[in-house]
Amino acid sequence: MPRMHTRPLRIVLPGGSGQVGTIVARHFQSRGHDVVVFARNVARAPWRIVPWDGTNLNRWTEELENADLVLNLAGRNVNCRYNESNRREIKESRTRTTRLLGEAISRLTHPPKIWMNASTATIYRHALDRPMDEATGEIGGNEPDAPAAWRFSIDVATSWENEFFAAKAPATRKIALRSAMVMSPDRDGIFDTLLRLVRFGLGGASGSGKQFVSWIHDQDFLRSIQYLMDHEDLDGAINIASPNPLPNAEFMADLRKAWGTRIGLPAAAWMLEFGAIFLRSETELILKSRRVIPGRLLSHGFQFDFPAWNDAARNLVQRSRAMRTTGSTKGE
Repeated sequence: MPRMHTRPLRIVLPGGSGQVGTIVARHFQSRGHDVVVFARNVARAPWRIVPWDGTNLNRWTEELENADLVLNLAGRNVNCRYNESNRREIKESRTRTTRLLGEAISRLTHPPKIWMNASTATIYRHALDRPMDEATGEIGGNEPDAPAAWRFSIDVATSWENEFFAAKAPATRKIALRSAMVMSPDRDGIFDTLLRLVRFGLGGASGSGKQFVSWIHDQDFLRSIQYLMDHEDLDGAINIASPNPLPNAEFMADLRKAWGTRIGLPAAAWMLEFGAIFLRSETELILKSRRVIPGRLLSHGFQFDFPAWNDAARNLVQRSRAMRTTGSTKGE
């Protein structure tokens, strides 16, 4: 039986000042819950923001006492060039903060009921042949048809999860969220970036266009978080993704159709490599095939509001247009 909440919940979001954190904070705040975000830079927000450096134990640990949910989203943005310095910061910003939270939780008198830690669908191998679920999915890093440089992301993901599950928190249910890209109309998010390409006539296939895109609508992302909170028999690694990943060429075609344009110039792999240098990014973010499905959520009975990308794209485009009309920056 799902757990029923009849009181305001205490939601703590370490590293929750980014796009996904803002979506989660906005959702729970709007429903009357007590939301606390741990952030390096304290800015004005509808919820409380507590300063932390992600390195040292100090007064922020008090906020973890009696928390209903701790959702750790801390980690350096991966949209950068993978030079030695950035690689080190990407990995350490995830493993160090996870280790720090584990140490803090182990010292609490009343530890959190649930600790969800961000992970990534990128942990699975480059997959064109079949879907990857939690039971049969293959962890990447050794696939012969993927560049050696892509092994770094697998190392980050596995190290991140290993640190999380090694944390001593026997009274706290732990869930690693192997999340696909969260699609929201919020400004400067991944969907906004893709839609900008479509608006400028550049939203064609990337590379071969055969690589799969795993994604999840922001509404289903939030609903899945709530579902995991309500069902105490779910823990461990869980895929947070739509049940219908699709090839990049089809993904972009559906987005163009939702926007109302037929033209979308493709980008060959060499063009993406060339452009990535100037954009200070990596082509792995575009060219790796992420064919991930939410096996555990589906088998448990979770039903998606937006299981298909064409419907999700229409909804997101509609909301994006409404935001542009009203001048709002909120996607919900």
